[in-house]
Amino acid sequence: MTPSDYTTFGFFFDKVIRDYHGDASGEKKHITDWDTGDVDYDVTKLGQDELSMRVRVGRNLVGFNLPGAMEKDERITFERKMLPSFDLLKEKYGGKVHSLTPDFGELGANPNLITEDEYQQLVDAHVMFKDMAADPYLNSAGISNDWPYGRGCWQSDDKMLIIWFGEEDQLRIMCMKKGSDLLEVFSNLNEMLQTVEGIDGIDFAKDDNYGYVTSCPSNLGTGMRASVHIKIPKLTADGTDTKAKAVCKPLGLSVRGTGGEHTPIGADGTVDISPSARLFIKEKEIIGKLFEGIKQLMDIENL
Repeated sequence: MTPSDYTTFGFFFDKVIRDYHGDASGEKKHITDWDTGDVDYDVTKLGQDELSMRVRVGRNLVGFNLPGAMEKDERITFERKMLPSFDLLKEKYGGKVHSLTPDFGELGANPNLITEDEYQQLVDAHVMFKDMAADPYLNSAGISNDWPYGRGCWQSDDKMLIIWFGEEDQLRIMCMKKGSDLLEVFSNLNEMLQTVEGIDGIDFAKDDNYGYVTSCPSNLGTGMRASVHIKIPKLTADGTDTKAKAVCKPLGLSVRGTGGEHTPIGADGTVDISPSARLFIKEKEIIGKLFEGIKQLMDIENL
């Protein structure tokens, strides 16, 4: 599948996409807007101390197949195409590329190849994604094919900025930090995105109706997931997130384990929460919904 297939086969995709994302009118068009104005989203106002905060977006480039349709050579070509962009990012943010690609075939050795131990350290630090070949969902979509070729990440010197390449989307661009101001990670991500988009040869795939194109239709639009790790020991007293999910769904929040999707919650009741909406919603509204969701969830937890 190519990014343009959402348009080419719109007669098939459109109704399904709009139904999933709640567009009963069938006429909405996605609008991108990061401008939060002068709002204050510091969670200390909600009685929280430092939280693990992360905001990420999925992006794919024009001219390449989406990851599920890529073959090994195309994955290597994509990684090599991104290397000059990472060099430019290193000029501004410092950092290093960590690659899992064993070699570049006829083009020789991979100068950014890391060891298995280094990879596991990055996974344990939540900097790098886990072994995709072990994920049955990614396997069924062809996204994990040719593992580990074309996979890796760049991380800035301050450890806040990360770009994954070769995961579910060609690029997962993110900012993460422990802190209290949600706008810090949100705004820093937006600044880095503008830097990446300004690099010659980087053309993010977009659709006139659905915004930024992603591998999974559930992520179309913003491609954004804004999340925090938060302790809710009362709602997770049975050791599961069952009650938390039941409470969060009406609030428009998704609940995951601390290691991501399909992982367990923390032993102390820590879960990962994020607004569920991606399409026909503005980026500034997602970060606002996260702040409001934290407030509403803690009101219920503290009853």
